[in-house]
Amino acid sequence: MTSGSPLALAIDIGGTKVDAALVGADGTIRHDTRTRRATGRSASREALAAAITTAATAALEARPAVTIVGVGIGSAGPIDAATGSTSPLNLPSGHRLEVVDIIRAVAPGCPVHLALDGACLIRAEHWLGAAREAKNALAMVISTGVGGGLLLDGRVVAGSTGNAGHIGQIRLREPLGDVLDGTLESLSSGPSSVAWARTLGWDGATGLELASAYAAGVTPAVEAVRRSAFAVGEGIASIGALLDIEVATLAGGFVNVAPGYVDLVDESVRRHAPLPHAAKVKVVRSPLGDDAPLVGAASLIHRPEQ
Repeated sequence: MTSGSPLALAIDIGGTKVDAALVGADGTIRHDTRTRRATGRSASREALAAAITTAATAALEARPAVTIVGVGIGSAGPIDAATGSTSPLNLPSGHRLEVVDIIRAVAPGCPVHLALDGACLIRAEHWLGAAREAKNALAMVISTGVGGGLLLDGRVVAGSTGNAGHIGQIRLREPLGDVLDGTLESLSSGPSSVAWARTLGWDGATGLELASAYAAGVTPAVEAVRRSAFAVGEGIASIGALLDIEVATLAGGFVNVAPGYVDLVDESVRRHAPLPHAAKVKVVRSPLGDDAPLVGAASLIHRPEQ
């Protein structure tokens, strides 16, 4: 191993992209190694495997003289920690994709650890973010999908299969037909919000267009953003009542759809809290921003005791 801070290869597998980078033992991302490859709902199984492989390879090749101490993978779920595979709801071709084996071929001989992306998010927040001083906390990502991770009694909760924290799949409304209708994710994710705004007559197609329309005061866009934020607040209020959390951190691209998005979520928590302690949850934007998923994935190697 070369001298200096031990480095881990961190990988984040999401609904629209795979990110990879080398991360030091202090949680610092080596940005010259950061690499991104596209995924997407329409990507084939072969394309998904290639995106993971090429992103990881490019990150390693950015510093060819460095020996890494391990690989941490955070992925949209559900995951199967026992088999090292993922079945992301927003990547249909990735059902039971054996991502650990894919990475072992890229980094032979290295320990490889897989966790839910939400678990990586709360690991990052507990290590270096807004939950450093918390005993009980929730971290959420609002993006192509909605994910989450939980810290309880100072420990990150994985659950028996590694899937604890799937807050996006808690139900807030009666389903209309599909089992996923009425879930938090179906009400608040970026694609869901865009689709709902279109039912109100808006003719845009992307989250960026929705953000512009919101800024311009276009009514369907304003209503769609508020619908998303209020649903997130309902979910946090419910988790707050159930688990007595102190802080909820928000990350993901859709959190940036409006400058006041986090404030809208906070307003919703206060309005919907069923018990006094749930109304005291502190809602904050993640101070780690886009770095949180990779920092959390690296913590699987650097801080396995979390």
